[in-house]
Amino acid sequence: MPVWDDLVGQEKVSEQLAAAARDADALVTAVAADTPLPEASKMTHAWLFTGPPGSGRSTAARAFAAALQCVSPDRALGGVPGCGFCDGCHTSLVGTHADVQIVRTDLLSIGVKETRDLVRRAQLSPATGRWQVIVLEDADRLTEGAGNVLLKAVEEPAPRTVWLLCAPSIEDVLPTIRSRCRLLTLRTPPVDAVADILVRRDGIEPGVAAAAARATQGHIGRARRLATDPRARERRAAVLKLPLRVDDIGGCLKAAQELIDTASEDAKQLAEEVDVKETEDLKAALGAAQGGRMPRGTAGVMKELEDRQKRRRTRTQRDSLDLALIDLTGFYRDILALQLGSRLAIANMEAEDILERLARGSSPEATLRRIDAIAACREALDRNVAPLLAVEAMTMALRAG
Repeated sequence: MPVWDDLVGQEKVSEQLAAAARDADALVTAVAADTPLPEASKMTHAWLFTGPPGSGRSTAARAFAAALQCVSPDRALGGVPGCGFCDGCHTSLVGTHADVQIVRTDLLSIGVKETRDLVRRAQLSPATGRWQVIVLEDADRLTEGAGNVLLKAVEEPAPRTVWLLCAPSIEDVLPTIRSRCRLLTLRTPPVDAVADILVRRDGIEPGVAAAAARATQGHIGRARRLATDPRARERRAAVLKLPLRVDDIGGCLKAAQELIDTASEDAKQLAEEVDVKETEDLKAALGAAQGGRMPRGTAGVMKELEDRQKRRRTRTQRDSLDLALIDLTGFYRDILALQLGSRLAIANMEAEDILERLARGSSPEATLRRIDAIAACREALDRNVAPLLAVEAMTMALRAG
C-alpha cells in the first residue's frame, strides 16, 4: 500500500509530493551515475507543511520522508517511490530509519540547544539511506533564538539533506525561514473520509467511527482517540454539559473549577504513565545503588529531568484544556446553525435535544458572543493568563450571553 494512502482527503498534496519524490529519486540516481542532472526538478531542500489541526501535516511529512528513502526495486521499472513495503519506507514510517530524524516536543517550546543538535546532524551525509531527512513536527514552537539557528541550516543545506517543517500556518514560522521553504497547505479532511480510515485502519465499528469523525469535524487524531478511548468520550460529554450549568454565578465558578480539575487530572494521568519509567530509566543509566541512592554528581541531571517533566505536565494540561474549549466551540456552532436554519451538518447529534432547547432560548447574536468568549479564553491561555481566571471569565461571559 503506497505511503500516500495515509494522507486522508489530500489528493492534491499527494500528487505534488509524489512528483517531488520521483524527481528526488532521479536526482540521486544521476549523481550516483555521474550523468547530467534532470532539469526543472520539483524537488527542493526545505518544505513547510501547513494546515489546521488534524489535517495530517506530520503524516504528510512522514510519508514524503518514506518516499525519499524508498528502495523498492520497482523504481527501476518505472514504479513511483513510496511503495510502503520496502525497508526504507517501513523504517521511515515507524521512526527507526537511521537517516530520518523525527522531532516532536511535549514541552512548550523548542530551544536553541535542541536546534543546534539538529543543525549538526543536518550537516552529515546519509549513513544508509538516499537522503538525510529531518522532520520537525512542531516548527511553530521554535523560540526566536532557535529559529535563527535553524535559518542558517535552511539557507545553506548539505547536498543531500532535506528539512520538512510542520506548522498550523505560515504565520507561525519566521518569515526568513518560510521564504526559503516550499509551501504545502493541507485542508481539513472530509468527515466521511476520516470515518472510512477509522474503519479500514483501526477496525472501528462504522457507527462509532462516523460519530467520532462527525464530533471532531474531520480531526483524524482526535477522532481516533474519541472512538477508542472511553475516558475521552466521558470527558467530552462532561464538557458539553457546561452550557447547562452557568445559570448563576455559583454555577459558573464551579463549572470553571471542574474544567480546570479535569484538565489537571488528564495531565497527571498521562504524566504518571511516562514520568515513572523515564525516571527509573535515568536512575539505572546513572548507576543508582540498590535502594535508590544516587551516585555523587548526579543531582543536577535528576533536577533537569524533573524540570522537564514539570514543563511537560504544564503543556499537557493546556492541551487538554484547549481541547475542551474546542469541543465547547463546536457545541455553540451547532446551536448557531439551528438558530439560523442552516443545513450545516450538526456535529453533536447525540445532544440534539439540548441543542434545540438552548437554540430556542437564545438569539444568534448571543451565541456569537459566547463563541467569541471561548476564543478570548483560548487567547488568554496562550498569553499565560492563569487558567482558572481565564476559564472563570469565560463561564461568566457564557452566562451573560
